[in-house]
Amino acid sequence: MDAIAVTDNGLRWQPHPDLPAPSADEVRIRVRWAGMNRADLMQRTGHYPPPPGASEILGLEVSGTVADVGDSITHLKPGDEVCALLTGGGYASQVLVPAVQVLPVPPGLSLEQAAALPEVFATAWLNLYMEAALKPGERILLHAAASGVGTAVIQLARAMGNPVFATAGSDDKLAVCRRLGADGTWNRHKGDFSEAVREWGGADMVLDPVGGDYIARDQKVLNTGGRIVLIGLMGGRHAEVDLGVMLMKRQRLIGSTLRAQPVAVKGEIMDALYETVWPRLSAGEIVPVIDRTWPIVEADEAMAWLQSNRSTGKILLSVPQG
Repeated sequence: MDAIAVTDNGLRWQPHPDLPAPSADEVRIRVRWAGMNRADLMQRTGHYPPPPGASEILGLEVSGTVADVGDSITHLKPGDEVCALLTGGGYASQVLVPAVQVLPVPPGLSLEQAAALPEVFATAWLNLYMEAALKPGERILLHAAASGVGTAVIQLARAMGNPVFATAGSDDKLAVCRRLGADGTWNRHKGDFSEAVREWGGADMVLDPVGGDYIARDQKVLNTGGRIVLIGLMGGRHAEVDLGVMLMKRQRLIGSTLRAQPVAVKGEIMDALYETVWPRLSAGEIVPVIDRTWPIVEADEAMAWLQSNRSTGKILLSVPQG
């Protein structure tokens, strides 16, 4: 097999030792497309090491065809077109993954589109409906709303009856957010979003990949009983928290990562996506938002584009076949 290696000279597509045969509960996938995520950028720079036992190869989601399956697997077979949520290993020609983290490509979608689904929609489901336990009608403040996760959150929340106020860094990105279903928007370059969100009605939940000084502002707009779910640290790892406001308004600050969740939890999330999101994808109610694609041999260029914060939606890498 071949895989991306992180070298002093950049990301290099090169031969890699073959993977072992799948265990009883695993599936081997011949990768056609790999999704790129900000977590890959962080891992590359040494700030987000893979969990113990996970592949050191970058990549948290793929699509492709089943190559072979473990002895206990009966719902998948070689040749099936699938996509998968990974703990690592996606920037490669093959990957091993627990079968519960594998789903069939939604009817009507291509393998390319399917590669844009697992990580972002699993992140959205975990944080909105498991960590924050949102109920229909509760309101969401969403930062970095034009990211891959953001574009998934807006569409999922709309389908589940949760209004979204989106913040992003350009008017063009905010226009995309509105087309996807955001009810309110704010360009972060215009300053503090707090007053605009309060006028909108406040938030019952904030999905925050920024951290830093955003946390204090998040607190200002939370309604009583509100939850801040922190999923990233783009703005820094230190924040000022008003404990008096947290106490009196019964606020909660929740740290959340998907990658380190147990396989059973990831399987629960994937089951929920298959039941709730997959039919809406096939019906066109929810769409994968893809910004650009690169051949995997140009992964350096793709990652530089991701780091520039100019993308809207997902960045994908195509993997050569044969």
